[in-house]
Amino acid sequence: MNGGLVRNRSQADKITDKRYVQKNRLSKRSDQAFLERGYGEDFEVERAAFKSFEQSNDVIGKTKVPMWKIEEKIQKLGNWLNGADIDMPEWMFSKAMRSARVKYTDHSVLRIIQILGKLGNWRRVLQVIEWLNIRERYKSNRLSHVYTTALHVLGKAKRPVEALNLFHAMQQEMCLYPDLVAYRSIAVTLGQAGYMKELFDVIDSMRSPPKKFKSGALGKRDLGLEPDIVVYNAVLNACVRRKQWEGAFWVLQQMKEKDVQPSTATYGLVMEVMLACGKYNLVHEFFKKVQKSSIPNALVYKVLVNTFWREGKTEEAVLAVKDMERRGIVGSAALYYDLARCLCTSGRCQEALDLIEKICKVANKPLVVTYTGLIQACLDSGNIQNAVYIFNQMRNFCPPNLVTCNIMLKAYLEHGLFEEANELFNKMLDDGNHISRRSDYKFRVIPDIYTFNTMLDASIAENRWDDFEYVYQKMLRHGFHFNANRHLRMVLDASRAGKGEVLEITWKHLEQEDRIPSPPLVKQRFCMMLEKEDFDSALACITTNSAGESQAFCKSAWFEFIRRKRSAV
Repeated sequence: MNGGLVRNRSQADKITDKRYVQKNRLSKRSDQAFLERGYGEDFEVERAAFKSFEQSNDVIGKTKVPMWKIEEKIQKLGNWLNGADIDMPEWMFSKAMRSARVKYTDHSVLRIIQILGKLGNWRRVLQVIEWLNIRERYKSNRLSHVYTTALHVLGKAKRPVEALNLFHAMQQEMCLYPDLVAYRSIAVTLGQAGYMKELFDVIDSMRSPPKKFKSGALGKRDLGLEPDIVVYNAVLNACVRRKQWEGAFWVLQQMKEKDVQPSTATYGLVMEVMLACGKYNLVHEFFKKVQKSSIPNALVYKVLVNTFWREGKTEEAVLAVKDMERRGIVGSAALYYDLARCLCTSGRCQEALDLIEKICKVANKPLVVTYTGLIQACLDSGNIQNAVYIFNQMRNFCPPNLVTCNIMLKAYLEHGLFEEANELFNKMLDDGNHISRRSDYKFRVIPDIYTFNTMLDASIAENRWDDFEYVYQKMLRHGFHFNANRHLRMVLDASRAGKGEVLEITWKHLEQEDRIPSPPLVKQRFCMMLEKEDFDSALACITTNSAGESQAFCKSAWFEFIRRKRSAV
């Protein structure tokens, strides 16, 4: 009887797959390519991943598959899922999972989620979770661990809404009900996002779990939990984002009532809350409290340095870091970076550059990011000379990137240094002529649309119409398009200033792209052709481009246009 049930179930699966394929015909080439790549070879084969012992009489007696081989299959499946189209049909995703020849256990599913999480593909993680939910043959003893791992992935991807939805789904099932690890994970995610209300709701549910579940009985189990220091620190993180200093005192009061000892990191976060709220006196008070109870860490000193920076006390910030180093505490890259920016703000650029060696020892970010931050700090304090000095020093150690060049370009123009900006712009154009392979982009910078727009605006502001025409031509040659909202007024002003070639270039550009010129552009070219006594071209402007804008080219509009022109003459 059992064999008959198994055969009937197997036949039912085959019929279901066949009907599903007939209903969802391969309408796309990508779907056909999916089958051609080999993932559809087992389309008529039984689902090996969920096959029972009754179906597989060849299981007993076979050599056990080595773990490295299983891991290899899991890695292959994870990489394929990461690279596949996120909008692939559900049947294709299901077939890929079944055709991977992976036995889906708690371990294998956890590894797939971890691989996808490491690759940052949180959408695919949720798709795997949904797929497992509809697999009746997938039996798990630790399904809550799978969901908790998915929560961690969503947290790292900074997806608080999706994480909260998954957490609520866990709370509705007895077999999935979150443990302390899951509560910590969702609390950290919500805290980093600044979701105060949702975080307090999680804490309430942590203390008062539901009495009924969709599936599973509670029995005599007590699921209630108390927040620990990780959860409280998450609340402090949210207070930083929301600038809620009252919340920091609430956390300290709660910890005192529950006999939870604040850590150095807790005090560091409290200081960060006070810094965000501008309560610098309280930052110093809590720093003294930390010194009495424990040894301050790098986070505490970082907040202290930023406080001195906000207060304009550069020397005190330097002394604080020296005190930290004297205690044998290893400073973080963020701490030295903030101190260097503080020094740049006060004009002590050489001292800031001397700190770069320390930053490099502990930093994960590229060196160009550090230099760019120092340049920006100088500019924020209004000191263009120091910014130029650091920019020139930077070229001796690492090539500037596009962001750095754009920042300097804008800084030159804002301080009236048009020639310096033009020199930098021409160097960027020249770099574009020396790029022959992908690796050249590491050492050379080519302008983007922001670069061109910045130079166009500056050329108009300085009435440098020759420079404007040059920059505009280069913009179009670099593959950037005419944007009516951004460039129309510029082109019209240039044409009225005697640069009719700019209008002609724009006209040809629009013709090549099969775009219809806007009415102001048509009327300006019409007048320009009349002035040149090129009547055929003038009429062609109207006859070939007025159909799409009938209201703009109606009789009354033309009368008004001619009247304005006559009065201007």
